[in-house]
Amino acid sequence: MDSSSPPGVLIRCFPPETHSVPLARRFVRSALRGAAAEVVDTAELLASELVTNAVLHARTEVEVRVWSHEGQVRVRVGDGRPDRPLVPRERRPYAGAGRGLAVVEELASSHGAHVGEGRKTVWFELWPKAPVPPTSGWGSVPMYGRTATVTLIDMPGIVFRAAQQHGDEMLRELTLTTCVEECAGVSSHELLVAIDVADVINACMTSALEETVTGGATVSLDISFPLETAPALDTLRHVLEHGDAAAQLGSLLTLPAPPHVRSHYQWVLDQLGTQLSGGPPTAWTLLPGVPDAASAELAPWDAGDVEDSSVPTVAADDDGRIIAANAALADLLGWQSDELIGRPLTVLIPEHLRERHRAGFTALRLTGRSRIMGRSIPLPALHHDGHLVPVRLHVQSQEAVDGRTVRVGQFMPRAMAPGEDRPASRPGPGLSVRLPTGAATAPRAGGEKTARSWERLSLLADTTSALSSTLDLREGLRRVCHVLTRRTAAWCVVDLLDEHGDAERVCVVHREPRALNAGVDLGRLPPLSENARGPLARVLNGAGPLLITHIPSPDQAESALDARQLELFRQLGADSTIMAPLRARREVLGALIVVRTDHDDPFTEQDALLVADLVKGISLSVDNARLHQHTRTAAERLQRSLLPRLPHIPSMEITARYAPSSTTAQVGGDWFDAFTLPGGDTALVIGDVSGHDLTAAVTMSQLRNMLRGIAVDCQDRPSEVLRRLDLATLTLYPHSTATCAYALVKGPRSGPWEVHHSSAGHLPLLLTCPNGDTYYLDTASGLLIGVDSTLPRPTARDPLPPLSTLLMFTDGLIERPGESLSDAMTRLRRHTAALAQAPLDVFCDELILGLGAGSTDDIALLALRPTPPGT
Repeated sequence: MDSSSPPGVLIRCFPPETHSVPLARRFVRSALRGAAAEVVDTAELLASELVTNAVLHARTEVEVRVWSHEGQVRVRVGDGRPDRPLVPRERRPYAGAGRGLAVVEELASSHGAHVGEGRKTVWFELWPKAPVPPTSGWGSVPMYGRTATVTLIDMPGIVFRAAQQHGDEMLRELTLTTCVEECAGVSSHELLVAIDVADVINACMTSALEETVTGGATVSLDISFPLETAPALDTLRHVLEHGDAAAQLGSLLTLPAPPHVRSHYQWVLDQLGTQLSGGPPTAWTLLPGVPDAASAELAPWDAGDVEDSSVPTVAADDDGRIIAANAALADLLGWQSDELIGRPLTVLIPEHLRERHRAGFTALRLTGRSRIMGRSIPLPALHHDGHLVPVRLHVQSQEAVDGRTVRVGQFMPRAMAPGEDRPASRPGPGLSVRLPTGAATAPRAGGEKTARSWERLSLLADTTSALSSTLDLREGLRRVCHVLTRRTAAWCVVDLLDEHGDAERVCVVHREPRALNAGVDLGRLPPLSENARGPLARVLNGAGPLLITHIPSPDQAESALDARQLELFRQLGADSTIMAPLRARREVLGALIVVRTDHDDPFTEQDALLVADLVKGISLSVDNARLHQHTRTAAERLQRSLLPRLPHIPSMEITARYAPSSTTAQVGGDWFDAFTLPGGDTALVIGDVSGHDLTAAVTMSQLRNMLRGIAVDCQDRPSEVLRRLDLATLTLYPHSTATCAYALVKGPRSGPWEVHHSSAGHLPLLLTCPNGDTYYLDTASGLLIGVDSTLPRPTARDPLPPLSTLLMFTDGLIERPGESLSDAMTRLRRHTAALAQAPLDVFCDELILGLGAGSTDDIALLALRPTPPGT
C-alpha cells in the first residue's frame, strides 16, 4: 500500500495511554459515517486492536488515518517506534494475548506494514464489494542497529509457543495492574524495559522460524539479535521471575509457568546472554533436568490420540473438566464416552479422594508442581455404578496447539501394570501426534488426506510386524529397514547406543542389495562428544527428527563421528535424509537414518513427521527388548546367586547345571544342593517351588536353608528330613507348595556305596550304569511339600555301583507340550545310556543341549558319580 495520503483522509493523533483506545474507536466510527454498518463495525474492531498494540508496545504518540472511497475503507495506524517490529501470532482460540494481528489478518481484505523515517505504520483495507485485492502480508520489518547471530540448538517448538503465550499474558496483566510494584515487586520502568525486550526476542524468533524448515519436536534457529538490547535481558529475567512468584501467591490472574516453560525462559535468556558475550551455545537437549524432546510434556496434545488409544485415557482442562475420553476408559468405568465430556474429573474419583484431588489440582495450577505428575500411582477409580476399580494412574501435562494446557491421565487396570515407576503402555506409544490448528473435532478424512493417513497406518503396521516377527533385536531392525527401503527410502541405517553411551552401527540396508559395497561398514562408531554439533551427534543426544536436504561434504566435518557419517552419505549417494533419535523413557537408545538419492524426490516435512511417528514404535520395541534382556540377565544372576557351591568329596564327582528359561525374564523356584553331613554322608537335594516369580525364588531359598539345618541337626533317614521340612513349611509358609527329592550317599571312601532317598512329589532319581543300563529309583514317592505333614513318607535304599551316574533333575529338562510324561522319561533314559561313559561334565552339558534347548522352563540338574581311588 502506498504511504501517501489521498484526498479526504481524516487524521487524528492520540497519546500513548489506555484511554486512547476507546477514543480511537469513536474516531473511526465517526470518520466512516455513511458506510455500510458491517464495514464500520469491522473497521472499528481492527483499528482498536492496532491502537492497543501501539499503546502497549510502542508507547509513543499514535496517529490514526481513515478514509473511504466507493465503499472501500482504508485505515493506517502509525507510531514512532520503527525499532520495534511486529510479531504476528498463530490464531489460537484460547490465547489470552497476542491475537490483535491475527484478527486483522483474518478479517481484513488486505493488510501490511512498512517503516518510514522514524515511523512504523500498520494498515488494513476492507473491500466489501470489490474484486479480491492483491495478496498481502505483514512482511518483515528490519532490525535497527548492529546485530549478532545467536544460535538456539534443538529448541522444542511446542514449548516455545507455550512460553511465548505465557509471557505475553504475564506482561500484559502486569501492564494493566495499577499496583504492579506492590503485587510483583517490579517498578513501572523495569516492566516497560521487559516488554520491549520480550517484543524483540519474539520478533527475532518468529522471523527465524519463518525462514527455517521445521519437522519433529525440535528445531535449531540462527537469530539476528540487536546488540543494544543485550543489557536489558537481565531486566526481563527479573520481571518474569517476580511475576511468576506473584502468580504462585495468587496475586495475579495469570497462572504460574509450568516447569518446562520456566526452564525454556531461563534457557533462552541464558543463551542470548552467553553467546552475545562470546560464549558457546548449549543445546536444549543437552541441559540436565529438562524434559527431553520425546517427553509427552513437550508433545502437542491431540484429542484424536485419546480417542484412538486402546489404553483407558482421559484428558481434562485447567478447570478439571473432562474434554476427551476414549472407549477403553468408558468400558473400564461403565460410562459412555460422550457422557463424560464436560463433567468434572471427580466423577472418576472415589469420594474419599476427591478433596485430595482438588487440593492437588489447585496446587498444580498455582505452582506448576505436582507430586504425582509423570509417575504411576496405584489407587482406586470410581465405576459408574459406585464400586471401586483398582488402577494405576499416570498423568502428564501437555500443551495443546490452541494454547491450552491439558492434563492427560491413563487409567491402567492394576493387573496390567508391570511396574511401579511407569505406565504399562502408552498410546502409540505417547500422546504426541500433531493436531491441526482449530477444534479437536475437525474432520480427519477426505481425499488426499485420507490416502496419506492410510499410507501412514499401513507403514506403521508393517514396521511393527517386522519387529515382532523375530525375537532377535538386530534382525528385527534389519527387517524394519527392508520395509522402509521398499516403501519410502533408498537407504536405511540404524545405530544403537550401548549402556556406556558408545555408538554402534548395527545395520545398513539398500532397496537393491547389490548396491551395498565393502566400504559401507558396520560396527563401532567414533566416540560421541557431548559438545559435538554434527547431525548424528545431535540426534544421538536426543534432537530431531532432523530433515537435511543439503548434505555437506566429508571435508566439512567437525568431528570424527561427523566425518564417518558424512562419508557414509557420500558412499550412499545421499541427496536428502531424515535422522531421528530412538528414544524411550527419557533415554536415547540410538538413531534411525533414512536416505534418498538424487533419483528420488527429496524428503519433505511431511516425511519427517511420518518418521517421527515411526520411531516411537521402533523405540518402544528396542526399549522392550533391552529391558527384557536386562531383566532376564538380572533374574539369572539372582537365581545363580541363590544356588550353592558344590562340595569337594574324595571318591565322588559332583556336577550341577542350571539353565534359565529362554522365554521368560523371571526368577523361578528350581534349586539343587549338595553338602557333607557331620557323620560323613553326602546329602543331595533337588526341588522346585511352585510359581515362577520373586516370591517363588525367595521361598525356594528359605526351604533350601531350612532343609540344610534340619538335615545337619537330625542326620536322620531322608523321609524324616522331608517330614520335618513339610511341617516347617506348613507352619512358616502355609500357602507355598514344592516338590523335593532328598538323598544320602553312604559308604566308605573305596566303596561300596548306597543311596538312601525319598521324594516329595518330585521326579524320580535316574541311575545310569557304566554299561548303559538305566533305572528310575521310584520306590520312595510321597506327597509334595506343603499339603499334609501327617501322611507317612517312605525311604528307599539302592546300591550305587562304581562309575555309575546318579542324576537328579527338574521337569524343565524333559517336559514338552503335547508329550506324555512316560515318553519324556523314556527319552531321557536313552540320552543318559548313550552318555554313560562320558565325563560327568560332558554328561550334564549334553543333556542340557540335547533335551533342554527347546524348553520353556528353567532346568536344574545334579549328577553324582562315585569314583574309587585309582580309577
